[in-house]
Amino acid sequence: MSEQSKKNEGNNTPVYVKYIGLSFQLFGVIGGGTWLGWWLQQKSDMKFPLWLLLFCFASIGIAFYQLWNSIRSDK
Repeated sequence: MSEQSKKNEGNNTPVYVKYIGLSFQLFGVIGGGTWLGWWLQQKSDMKFPLWLLLFCFASIGIAFYQLWNSIRSDK
C-alpha cells in the first residue's frame, strides 16, 4: 500500500475542502496584515503609506510561504 493511500484511508473528506480552508486562511493573513498596516499608518500621520505597503507585502509573502508549505506537504 502506498503512502498516499495510507493517508487517505481514514479520510473521507473531499480534497477541495482542504483548499477552501486554505483560501480562507490566505484571505485572513493578507487581510489581517493589510489592516494592521492601515491602522499603523493612521496612527503615524505620515503622508507616504509606508506601513500599509510594508505590512501588505509582508503578509502576502507570509501567505504564499504557508501555501508553499501546504502544497509541499501534500506530496
